[in-house]
Amino acid sequence: MPRVGILALQGDVAEHAEVLRRLGAKPVEVRDPEDLADVDGLVLPGGESPAQSRLLERANLREAIQRRARAGMPVLGTCAGLILLAREVTGGPVRTLELMDIAVVRNAYGRQRESFEAEVWVERLSPPPLRVAFIRAPLITRVGPEVEVLATFEDHPVLVRQGPWLGASFHPEITGEVRLHQLFLSQLETLRQSP
Repeated sequence: MPRVGILALQGDVAEHAEVLRRLGAKPVEVRDPEDLADVDGLVLPGGESPAQSRLLERANLREAIQRRARAGMPVLGTCAGLILLAREVTGGPVRTLELMDIAVVRNAYGRQRESFEAEVWVERLSPPPLRVAFIRAPLITRVGPEVEVLATFEDHPVLVRQGPWLGASFHPEITGEVRLHQLFLSQLETLRQSP
């Protein structure tokens, strides 16, 4: 059973844990660098990216996550988690992990009251589409050459991958959607079985 860490400083921790349990993985709350020691992958949940950024520094987790991720640990970031993965961010005081070669703008899809659900077409997740939620979602404004765009919405990338890292502008975990987590777990399992 894969052990999947969830950054548990702020945000949608319980929602991601529930999806991971349903898919047969063991969720592990990550609150300090020691919690990272025996996880196979990490989920960066949605929430308040400035708060998460500050708490990462306070918990001494920023460099620890960067080290594990750059050594090949799979990471799934959703909404605020995507912001933390990005190399560049505008629209708020966020010090990111600078992992994915993307630029994002915080809250570009509107405020909380402008949240909405939508169908996102991801070819490799059958049967498409995914029903997901955009809540103060970040807009991806630039992707680097090593970044693969897996899905777009209104002509903008909303699901991207760079090596073992997946980033989504939306929340799959609050609409009952599990296929993005399945994709993440299958990637994680492939790495676990590789020599």
